[in-house]
Amino acid sequence: MSGIEEKLARIRDPDLLAEIEGARGGFLFATIVEHVLHRQLARDAEAASRQALTGRRLDMARDQRRRDAVREVIENEPTAPENLQHIHSVLALCGLPYRDPGSAREFFRDYGRNSLSLLAGRLKNPANGEMEPQGLPYGPKARLVLLHLCTEAVRQRSPTIAVADSLSGFMKEMGFAVTGGERGTIRQFKEQLNRLAACTMQIGLWDGGDTARTLNVPPFRQLALWLPQGGEGHVWSKTVQFHQDFYDNLIQHALPVDIRAARAFSGSARKLDLLFWVGYRLRALQRPLRLTWTNLHGQFGADNASIRSFRQAFKADFAHLCEVFPKLPITLDDTGMLLKPADASTLLIPPRSGRPARASRATAA
Repeated sequence: MSGIEEKLARIRDPDLLAEIEGARGGFLFATIVEHVLHRQLARDAEAASRQALTGRRLDMARDQRRRDAVREVIENEPTAPENLQHIHSVLALCGLPYRDPGSAREFFRDYGRNSLSLLAGRLKNPANGEMEPQGLPYGPKARLVLLHLCTEAVRQRSPTIAVADSLSGFMKEMGFAVTGGERGTIRQFKEQLNRLAACTMQIGLWDGGDTARTLNVPPFRQLALWLPQGGEGHVWSKTVQFHQDFYDNLIQHALPVDIRAARAFSGSARKLDLLFWVGYRLRALQRPLRLTWTNLHGQFGADNASIRSFRQAFKADFAHLCEVFPKLPITLDDTGMLLKPADASTLLIPPRSGRPARASRATAA
């Protein structure tokens, strides 16, 4: 074969072959063949890469495949405004219960020098007119509901959110099947919404010396409920209204969250907390920050009585976060965690504008 015949033999895609046939007889035929072959080889390399990726993912568990797919999307498609959700910075630091607290009416937790108190409340039932007790919000769905409501408030620039028109779409966006019935996802999300709307929060802040502050943080001012026509089915949440103080503070201190990452961890309350917390920490970090295992246990160890068992569980959760964001400037060792300042390209979210120059000395929590 001549050189040009060898090149022609390597071109296989129908559209590229048609382009070759259309160029035959022209004085630039050899140049066009060279150009088309280059495109064929690029396609072949891309196909081989996809095939290798597919083969690699066949050996992964379902959740790991999902995390790997999210990593690939985020690396190839930088965060755009349509991919950003928002949550209040306070909620990124103060996690809700991980599991159902049952009949407990209060949840209390320390976060280093700070504390969170969560008190369950009541809602008026439109079906019977009674003020019915609601449980404490918990689990990943409560966090996703808060993420959704905060996002809608920021997008609409309004403290009042029409829940019935947006919640189902958000559930689909997060990868949940929208199902009805007693065990359906609609009922589960509504239950967490009701619990959130009825509860009250207090945050205690201490400077480690002789000064302490207590902040009353009532997220919601009003929840409008209505009964479907005919009085059958579950009570629907029509609108939610944030407390004005909370809303004003949210607009000023909304923390961006990449919805694609939230979708990857939508089934785990602690992984969502870790995602929010890491985003908050890295967004403003100016110098290396060292956290001990005791610090981390206080932040994320509500379900683990011992630090030893917590360390094992936390390392696994952190490894899953790193599968999605392999460039995170965070390491774990025997003493705890080290966070380092990061360039914008390695952050989960856009950095704050006008950040001052970094210092180099590590600080303790």
